[in-house]
Amino acid sequence: MQIDTKLMEQVKSVLQQFGTKYMTEDGALKRNTVINDLDKYDKDLMAALLANNLIKDEYTEQIADTTVFKLNHFIDMFEYQEFWGNSFTKYANRIGLTSNNKFIEDSSDIVLDFPYKDTILKAGMSDEDSETDELFLNETLASSEISELLEPKIFINAKKYDANGEHNATTFRNSDNLIIKGNNLIALHSMANQYKESAKLIYLDPPYNTKSAANTFLYNNRYNHSSWLTFMKNRLEISKKLVSEDGFIVAAIDSNELFYLGVLMDEIFGVENRLSVLAVVHNPGGRQDEEFFPTAHENLIVFAKNRELAKLNNLPISDEKKKQYKLKDKYGRYKLRGFRRSGNNSLRTQRPKLFYPIYVNNDTHTLSLHNDGNSTKLLPIDKSGTERCWRWGSNTFNEKKDKYIEVKKKGDTYELYVKERESDYEGEKAKSLWAKPEYTGQNATQTLKRLFDEKVFTYPKSEFVMRDLIQVCTNPHDLVIDFFMGSATTQAAAMKMHRRFVGIEQMNYINTISVPRLQKVIAGEQGGISKDVDWQGGGSFIYVELMEKNQGFLHDLQKAT
Repeated sequence: MQIDTKLMEQVKSVLQQFGTKYMTEDGALKRNTVINDLDKYDKDLMAALLANNLIKDEYTEQIADTTVFKLNHFIDMFEYQEFWGNSFTKYANRIGLTSNNKFIEDSSDIVLDFPYKDTILKAGMSDEDSETDELFLNETLASSEISELLEPKIFINAKKYDANGEHNATTFRNSDNLIIKGNNLIALHSMANQYKESAKLIYLDPPYNTKSAANTFLYNNRYNHSSWLTFMKNRLEISKKLVSEDGFIVAAIDSNELFYLGVLMDEIFGVENRLSVLAVVHNPGGRQDEEFFPTAHENLIVFAKNRELAKLNNLPISDEKKKQYKLKDKYGRYKLRGFRRSGNNSLRTQRPKLFYPIYVNNDTHTLSLHNDGNSTKLLPIDKSGTERCWRWGSNTFNEKKDKYIEVKKKGDTYELYVKERESDYEGEKAKSLWAKPEYTGQNATQTLKRLFDEKVFTYPKSEFVMRDLIQVCTNPHDLVIDFFMGSATTQAAAMKMHRRFVGIEQMNYINTISVPRLQKVIAGEQGGISKDVDWQGGGSFIYVELMEKNQGFLHDLQKAT
């Protein structure tokens, strides 16, 4: 069949109107993206196509006074690789995986596909559901039922908890902390309008879908693989609508589903927005009952909503780092570092403006850029005679020398050192390996034991992990959402760190562990990070429950005479 190149050029020109959404910068077609939007009859795309007379004449037909777009015929056009693939060269100056002579990273045709992908998983998550069939609603065939399932629901039994105890709640503001009891997928959709693009951090600690009996939660932890992916996809997609443009999505997971969850999140949030996969050592000794490599860590997959807008905070200076500041003067504690540069980018030829003389008065050891007639001239030349450079330019040196430069006598000459001050240190970047004694599961269990005088929860998360994650990703008063709340570790840490929070949990222990734990935080009881942050108690939160289906009708029937 002969290709109508004129028509295809018209289609290409329309697609190029959308920037890099449908075409790469090299002019290659993002075929899967185009087809997905065509399948959804994307309004902007369809309007642009139908505005082109040539495309409209070729791919529409009038039937009973209705304009019908011949979608399948239109999609068939994208099969002509000799037209749509002509911007690729097999011999580009790049190395990587290719498909049909296209680099995978330039193509959106490579996606994670699995059964039930275009469905909503209707089954619950409680232990009692583990033996029941997993029910799916297809997005195309059951769209009305899905709309009903996910439309905003009524919240009931609203209570406010504060320093004065428990009260009935009649009002709610966005500045309030919120705890919701109920199915998290339905709850997330119920709060979508109120919290659209509001969360600075969304943290997920979902069922790990393990093969062992060591469940992280009392949820059904043994989904079929594709069911688990559907379960996660439904929740990640609504999370994307709730997180702010400069916010972060962080998912905790072990090795069982790490790779699949990673690809799924790549697809939903964009691989370009994946910042890291952190390893958090929660069991330094490893699980010795495992056959090959005893597991000692869990993973945190970290995504930004928009990498260009994302900004991480540093962690506070560690105790190990503090030990390095052994010296002290009237300005505080400090350590010394040579003022003459060494190593890479330290030669005079590389940074000539940093090569200049400094004079040390032989009696007072004061420093100057000018010779007073009783001074020793210093140049940044090392023992081998190599001309190097100073760490600062002459103006900066002159401004900071009294507070930040130390002089030491070395034989007939002097050495200069920078005083690196503890008070000036802005913390340290969080690395990809998180390994502190307080991160362990044992520490987390002990935290709850101190609060409840017994072991009340299996495999709780360490408050110290959440402390550091919240520190890195958020600032005071930012909103943190955790919809696999569990024992309320995230919410406890957020409250103590003066962040707002939303927590969602459907298991009944929300009323015996999670809420009582937060009441103890309000009361200022010591547990977890209480001693490590500025928290003396206080705060408040609103507790609500999702109204169960038909509950109102049952209540009316029970009261009927």
